[in-house]
Amino acid sequence: MTRLLPVLATAAVLLAACTSDAETPASSGCDPALAAWADAGFSGAIAITAGGETVCEEGYGDANTALTVFAIGSVTKAFTAAAIYDLVDSGALVTSDRVGDLLPELRGPVRDATLMQLMTHTSGLNGSAGADHQPLWRADAIAAIGAMPLAFAPGTDHVYSNAAYTLLALVVEEVSDSTYREHAMTRILDGFASAGFWDGAPAAVGPRAVGHLDDGSTGEAGDFAGPHWALDGNGGLAMSMPDLAAWTHALFTGGVVSVESAAAIADPVVDLGDGAAETPGWVARDASAYGEPFLAAAGGGGDVGHDTMVVWIPSEERVVAVASNGGDVSAEELMAAVGPALAAGDPIPAPDAPGGTVDPDVAAAIVGDYRLDTGGAYRVSDDDGLRIAALGADAVEVLFPPRDAAAADAVRTHERAVADLLAGETPAGREELAALEDEFGPVGGAEPAGTIVADGELRTYATLATGDGPLLVWYALDDEGAVSAVEAGAQPPALDLVTDGDAFRPADPAGTGPDVTVSFAAGVLTVTGPDGAVTAQRD
Repeated sequence: MTRLLPVLATAAVLLAACTSDAETPASSGCDPALAAWADAGFSGAIAITAGGETVCEEGYGDANTALTVFAIGSVTKAFTAAAIYDLVDSGALVTSDRVGDLLPELRGPVRDATLMQLMTHTSGLNGSAGADHQPLWRADAIAAIGAMPLAFAPGTDHVYSNAAYTLLALVVEEVSDSTYREHAMTRILDGFASAGFWDGAPAAVGPRAVGHLDDGSTGEAGDFAGPHWALDGNGGLAMSMPDLAAWTHALFTGGVVSVESAAAIADPVVDLGDGAAETPGWVARDASAYGEPFLAAAGGGGDVGHDTMVVWIPSEERVVAVASNGGDVSAEELMAAVGPALAAGDPIPAPDAPGGTVDPDVAAAIVGDYRLDTGGAYRVSDDDGLRIAALGADAVEVLFPPRDAAAADAVRTHERAVADLLAGETPAGREELAALEDEFGPVGGAEPAGTIVADGELRTYATLATGDGPLLVWYALDDEGAVSAVEAGAQPPALDLVTDGDAFRPADPAGTGPDVTVSFAAGVLTVTGPDGAVTAQRD
């Protein structure tokens, strides 16, 4: 599961705004301005509490209610860290324990990592023990993690790792008198009626949100039979947003673990820069951005189709929990859009104007393929709305330009890492090529096909020459080059278009997408962005 962090700071600002005495509450207690975001495509649920009391509970779009259950992804790690501290409270563990001493069958260099290093992503482990919804038995998970080379010696650096939290769940099962799942339900989640697991038993209770993936398909529905060790500990839990908000308040006020353990969970351990620090299961942020320190956890990506964020502001015991299940505005995009204005003291901004619908005759006249002089192409289609897809790295770069120099540098770094991966120059790359060849036949080479930002992550596309023919893939890698997310057989990156006077622009309610316009004249397509205009001729 992927942790979404760049926009978590804005969640705290949303919380402050939704609890402002100056605003007229809706019947749910939520700011009425949020309804406009539902109209623009936000589908999900929001819950806000202050001092343990409900301030706002509401569901938006796609048949969601306040009590709809969502998979919470990597927020699960906060619960696993709490399970470790519960065992610390009982005297069964100390956070300096070496994981190899607790799991005698574990082999490999990770044996020397401590529980604290696992909880704060400083163990050197990188990546996951297995694919989210592929069967993984306990013994196989231990063997897979033991075989992983470390990115660095334990305690010397930081890289986010799902496998670290799988190990922590295995420790909970080893030293407690029950399974990891039983311990979570009876010791960590007791009293929160909706809480449980998305897949398998004990299952989350309540109406479930249907996730929607990028390709338009629905996400995993929670019927995966397991075994579940690829997700247990790092991404398997599910619950309603009111229960997530209530649990967060209980955790940090001594209702889940001792007050001393709650303070240890909140205590910054690893400096991440820019006012952020890793704590066990959370990220702490100082007061430099918004005047109040807070802690945040987030998760999304994967194949369920949900994103979740939760923020704790200790000074006023406030919590905001937000989840989304697809739609045109994700939870992360909502936070990114409303945060800056709220930080400046402005009201929650309205979504971008939707733009006009495209006249069918106009659409019919411009549908087709357009080729750049540099070799790439654009494909314009009209299937339930005008859409433009970019084929080739040059076409993607023009249609999805980086927002600034720092973003451009990040794109170049990511593209180099993906090129190394697909050339088999890293252990992860050799493993990935073997998996691709098992499914698609021999891989004869990789042609770069551009990079975009989607769901808060960089995705670099490449066209592979395989035994089954050309195959478009994209990869999202972490800072150490491990695969965070991948899609084989992907569709080219594309934008939905709406009219904007004589031209077209992306349908982008949150205003977080590429800053481009597209126009058509006499068989020529023109994309205008921050660096000027580029033309393509109709085939």
